[in-house]
This record gives sequence, C-alpha cells and structure tokens, in this order.
Amino acid sequence: MNKNRLYVILTLALMMAMPAMAQRQLTVNTKKLGAAIQPTMYGIFFEDINFGADGGLYAEMVENRSFEFPDRFMGWNVFGNVQLSKVKPAFDRNPNYVVLGDSGHIEKRTGLENRGFFGMGLKKGMRYDFSVYARLHDAGSKAARIRVELVNSQNNIITRQRINIDSRDWKKYTCSLTSNTTDQKGLMRIFLETAEGVDLDHISLFPSDNWKGLRADLVKDLEDLHPGIFRFPGGCIVEGTDLETRYQWKNSVGQVENRPLNENRWNYTFAHRMYPNYFQTYGLGFYEFFLLSEKIGAEPLPVVSCGLACQFQNHTDDAHVPVDELQPYIDDALDLIEFANGGTDTKWGKLRADMGHPEPFNLKQIGVGNEQWGELYPVRLEKFITAIRAKYPKIKICGTSGPSADGKDFDYGWKEMKRLKLDLVDEHYYKPPQWFFENAGRYDNYDRKGPKVFAGEYAAHGKGDLNNWEAALSEAAFMTGLERNADVVWQATYAPLFAHVEGWQWKPDLIWYDNLTSTRSANWYVQMMYGTNRGTHVLKLTEDNKPVEGKDGLYASSVYDKDNNHYIVKLVNSADAPQTVTLTFKGLKNIGTVICTVLSGNLSMENLVGRPEVIKPTISEMKGKDNTIGVSVPARGFMVLRF
Repeated sequence: MNKNRLYVILTLALMMAMPAMAQRQLTVNTKKLGAAIQPTMYGIFFEDINFGADGGLYAEMVENRSFEFPDRFMGWNVFGNVQLSKVKPAFDRNPNYVVLGDSGHIEKRTGLENRGFFGMGLKKGMRYDFSVYARLHDAGSKAARIRVELVNSQNNIITRQRINIDSRDWKKYTCSLTSNTTDQKGLMRIFLETAEGVDLDHISLFPSDNWKGLRADLVKDLEDLHPGIFRFPGGCIVEGTDLETRYQWKNSVGQVENRPLNENRWNYTFAHRMYPNYFQTYGLGFYEFFLLSEKIGAEPLPVVSCGLACQFQNHTDDAHVPVDELQPYIDDALDLIEFANGGTDTKWGKLRADMGHPEPFNLKQIGVGNEQWGELYPVRLEKFITAIRAKYPKIKICGTSGPSADGKDFDYGWKEMKRLKLDLVDEHYYKPPQWFFENAGRYDNYDRKGPKVFAGEYAAHGKGDLNNWEAALSEAAFMTGLERNADVVWQATYAPLFAHVEGWQWKPDLIWYDNLTSTRSANWYVQMMYGTNRGTHVLKLTEDNKPVEGKDGLYASSVYDKDNNHYIVKLVNSADAPQTVTLTFKGLKNIGTVICTVLSGNLSMENLVGRPEVIKPTISEMKGKDNTIGVSVPARGFMVLRF
C-alpha cells in the first residue's frame, strides 16, 4: 500500500479510536497579516571544523598538494630520489616544491604516493582530473616523463596515464583518469619514468562532477535546504588561535595556487581525537563562498575579525590589537564590501571580475567579530560601525552577544549592542533538548524596537551529542518560537554544518559524510521543512487566546506565503501520545486539499552513514472541511500543513 495513503488511514483511525482524548482547538487569524518574515529567516552556517573544507566541501582529493604543511611531506609517502626545494618557485606565497630525480635503479623508480583525506573515494565510471605544475629540473634536459596512477585499497592499479614534461619553465600539465571500480580508500601515485628529473608543484586531483571545485553531493545537500542566509567562514577560525592564524579573507582570493596556507583554529586535541595536520589551503575561499551563496539562493553573510583573538585562549590584552591600531582590520572589512559589491573600476571589484564574476554579489550584511564578550569588544566594534556606515550606509552590521544564551556577559553585550544601535545581534546556544522545549517563548518579550536577533549558532546537545530525533524534535519546537517572533528574529542558522565520519572534533552536525556519500541528519530534515515552508508573514495562531508553546507538549506557529497564496501551519508534539488538533482559520471559507508533511519516530533514532533514511518525512494529502482542518499529530512528531 502507498505510504502516504497508509498514513492518512492511520491518522483517521487514530482520531476515531481516541474519542476521550481532549481535542486541542487552535485558531488561526487570516484576516490580518502579522510581522513580515525575512527571506533570511532560515539558513546555514559554515565553519571549517570536522574537515568541513579540505577533505569535505572542497573537492580536492590530494592532501598537502603544494608541500606547504609544516612537515613538508605530511600526507605523502616518497620513494627513491625525492627532495624539496624553493629555488625559483612557481608561486611566491607557496614556494615549496618537490624534485624527482633518477633513483639509479631501473626497477626502483622515484615516486610519490598520496592517500588524500582518510583515503581517496573513487567511484566506478567517474573521471578524475589530474593537474600539476612541472618543469624540467636540469638545464640540459629536453624531455622527461611521469606516470600517474590511481590505486585501489588492495594495492591494485586501477588506471594510469603518462605525461611528457617538455619545458624548463613552470607549466601546467593535465590528464584524466577514469576509475573502473568503487573504493573508499583509494590512493594516487606518481612515478618518474626517465633519467631526467622534474620539479613538481601543486599536485591536484578532482572528481569531474565537482561544482566550481566543490563536492557535488554536499552542494546538493545545501541547495535542498533552500537556505535564506549563508554565514561564513566561521566561527572561531575568524578569531584564530592567535591573531596570526585568524582567517584573513584577502589570502583566500586570487589565484588558487598562490593562496597561502593557514593553520586551522581546530588544529589541536579536542574531545577524543587529535588532528595535528589540520590546515586551510584556502582553495575554498571567499570567492567560492560567494559563488556558493548564489548557487543555493542564499544571501551571503561574511564575518571578519574585529582585532580580538580567541578570548577562550587569550586572556591578556596584549594578545589583541590595540584600539588605536585597528585601521588595517577596518580596511579589510571595507575592502571586503568592495570585493563583493564594487564596480570593476575599483581595486577589489576588479579582482572579483578578473576571477570570473564581473557582476556584484549584492552583499547586504557583514558580521564583525564572532563570539566576543566583555569591554574589549564594543570599543572595537564601534570603530567598525563608524567606518562602515560612513562609506556603505545600506550595509547591515551584525555584532555578537557572546558565547552564551544568558548571564552577565550576555546582558552586558546586549546593552552595548543597543547603545551602538547595531542592526543585528548574533546569539549562540548549544543546550540540552529540554532547554529548547522550554524556550519556545524565548523571544516573546524581547524589545521590539532594539536590534534584530540572529541565532547564528544553535543546536540541541543531548546525551552523547547525537543527531537523534530527540534533538531534532526539540529544535523544531523551539523554531516555532523563532517564527512566531519574526519581527524580532530575522535569521537563524544551525551549527556546525559538516562533519567527516573519520575526522570530526565536534558533534552533533547537520550533514555527515564519508569519502563517497553524505547523510542528511534528522536535524537537516527539520531545517529543510522550515526552509521550504518559510512564508512571508506571520499569522496569529492561538489556543484560548494564548500562543501554543508547549502546553501538554504541543507547539505551533502559522504563516502566510504571499508569493504563492498559501497558508502554512507547523505543529510539534513532544508528548508520548498522539494529540488530536482542530485548526479553525478565521477569514477563510473553504480550505480544500491540504498537503501534510510529517516527521516522527523514536527519540533515539538517528540517520547515519550507511543508514541515511531512518528518519525521513512522509507526505500525504487530506481534505479540510469548510474553514477547519482536523489532524492527529503523532507522538514525538513534527507536522507541516500547507494549502
């Protein structure tokens, strides 16, 4: 039997079988539109944690491709006569390259081997595009040859290609290799096949289905969320372990091969794992972030350093930029706006055009600082506000209330953000599911005239920090409160976004993946159901003239989609039994067909790599009667009604 039809039958059966259950009578007022809902209301936040960039979203398969890691051969195995050099490099900001010389043995060739990030995921029938910058090493040489191989996890050669090196100057060489098998743990080898030596740099391998250098399945996972806002590049990496290792956007644009390496803020022991080789090649940089924003239909929200290093790790004032020395940091923010929006006759607008995008990116917001708190922050932020508003008065500025959802620092931060008349304040909260259930009314009493709220990092952290249904359900309940208070809350982004199953430092995370596949968590489906049912205006939904925010486990919100003339209701039931709900729509006469999307399950259920659809929505149709809809909201269920 069709699952959707079965769901309708079971729903009706439940309603008929429980006449003694109290009927919840909810009323939606359609006669008067409430607050406008911002297009940015539901979105995503990217930070390079859990191998989210290199080894994740960035599709490059070669680790340490330019030999710039502190251990220059980190990620590589070498055979025979292999050396490093910096003499007349191909790229001045990535000066190291490798020299392959004759080994002196016919059967023992000189070569390199790279296993990528936790292995190279190879797919049967997929073409892999190899490139390398190379030159003849010896002045007297006229030609040399290298062999490139893809090898499976059983050490068998899958495919190989040969490349003739014919120049004493640096030159880019390419070839393509097609895999005849699927393997999670493949690798790549390069051998010198001649007595003449070669210099090699920026050795690269991409799957042919990449989008602008990004992994296709992960881009699709983002696109299907229909996000309205995309915050990048962090997060703590904006601040850096210290100022020297902060994320500097200017290092992440221009020629990919000449973007300098940076240590990742998460390059240290965290939880139960250590990743001393966690670095940022900036192959995924600000230009790519802006392109991705366009691709997925989200407004970009870049975040820049405010001159404060990570305050969790730096406890003295001399670790931060003095207030009177902030101008280079302010210039970075102003130049970023020019890079995004400036004409091609400007310095940074021209660079954007030279990179392939002459049209502006239509940047509307910028974040200054990540999770700063205390007196050090507002005095610096004020300098940025003055400069940005003087030159770009239409750009909205997003500040922060610190790393906590309440407390002394939170209260002080909000007081200062109001004093500075900031546009948006970024709130962060990683809390147990119970907190999310209990705080659906968090924004009911916020100041309606103050700065708007950006819930920039949030996630329910239950026992074991799992992406289970309990966590996702609590977030769905909490988000009814975000939606109901859309006049205060302008945008919200779950965090973190990505995690590699073999390289995570933090969980839960929205999307998990291995080298071949990705998995959408239960939390992802909640975010998707909100993102695809955002609406344009809040509708007042009440029970006994009060908001529905947790009484007996029921939560609800309602919106109107002016663009499509659709009415949408979101219902969350955290109780252990179904709840029968009658919705009356004041101002409507005939509802007709209703599309019903439902997520439900056991609280411990979790989507995992290898079991990706344990929790997944079911979609069905039902009929309204006049101006009412009667539904049974499943136990521990999230339901969206649309008509």
